[in-house]
Amino acid sequence: MADVAPSLGPEWREWLAENVVRGVDAERLVDVLVSEGFPRATARAEVDATREHPAVRAGLGHTRLHEDTLCLLDTRVSLHRHSGRHRRVERHKDLPIPEVMARYYLAHRPVLLEGFMRDWPLMKRWTPQSLARDLGDVEVEVMAGREARPDHDLEPDACRTVMRFAEFLRRLEEGGPSNDLYLTARNFALEREELRGLLDDVRYPPGLLRKSSRPGAVKLWVGPAGTLTGLHHDLGSVLFGQVSGRKRFRLIPSFQTHHVYSHLEVWSQVDAERPDLTRFPAYREADVLEVIVEPGDMLLIPAGWWHWVHALEVSVSVTFQEFDVPEGNTWWKLG
Repeated sequence: MADVAPSLGPEWREWLAENVVRGVDAERLVDVLVSEGFPRATARAEVDATREHPAVRAGLGHTRLHEDTLCLLDTRVSLHRHSGRHRRVERHKDLPIPEVMARYYLAHRPVLLEGFMRDWPLMKRWTPQSLARDLGDVEVEVMAGREARPDHDLEPDACRTVMRFAEFLRRLEEGGPSNDLYLTARNFALEREELRGLLDDVRYPPGLLRKSSRPGAVKLWVGPAGTLTGLHHDLGSVLFGQVSGRKRFRLIPSFQTHHVYSHLEVWSQVDAERPDLTRFPAYREADVLEVIVEPGDMLLIPAGWWHWVHALEVSVSVTFQEFDVPEGNTWWKLG
């Protein structure tokens, strides 16, 4: 931007332009620049000059077309905070399914259902030890070499490899915390003929889940302590079940999408483990809810709710997207 004083380099100019267009408060931008060593007068002049640049003014003009939508989102954020639900994920044990659906699924709110799967056969048959004993000779596709590829979530094909299930599980148990090796939903393990018998251990509570032959209706996740899934949202609501080990979740409401620097459709640019609030100042406004999902628990994640996931131990998880409602799952429509 030629009319901005040369005291800012290209990266800072790009940062300023993006955050001005995103609507980040001018004083917050000034404060960030001051914290980075720029004199306050210089910082203020840079912010003002950026706001007046023709390209930025054009960008602001386009965002104003969506001001009503942003006002609606901000109103929803305010009501969410007034309710106190921005402080924690609600938890229930033995909540009747009609109430789960009415108070959470249809209300677009997350909930942790404590011990919901405690009586399901998979709680005994899907442990790492049981899987290794009963299905160890089956070859499975897994994702490997993830730590060497920062883009592993975006370009998973480069990480696909095949190994015996027993060898994979042995490496999880003996290798210590790692994000390098992970059997994910994209490996479609339950679509393999040799593993489809595992679905006999799943239960489909009427009014909550329905059985489906659709590929990927039930998805298996197996990995070591340390696996990370970056901040993203799913296109439909998800019921996440933890079979073995524990996982930590951080969730951000769907109506705070304008705070998470979305890119590449469903991924955030922000590292939710160590957010860079200088680069992503609007993230300060995000209400981050944290919850640990224990064995037997299920977590309802509404469509569009952003979440980051970290395995605390060797972990086996299962996810569902076939809800027992007449219209089926409601799907997020990408532009």
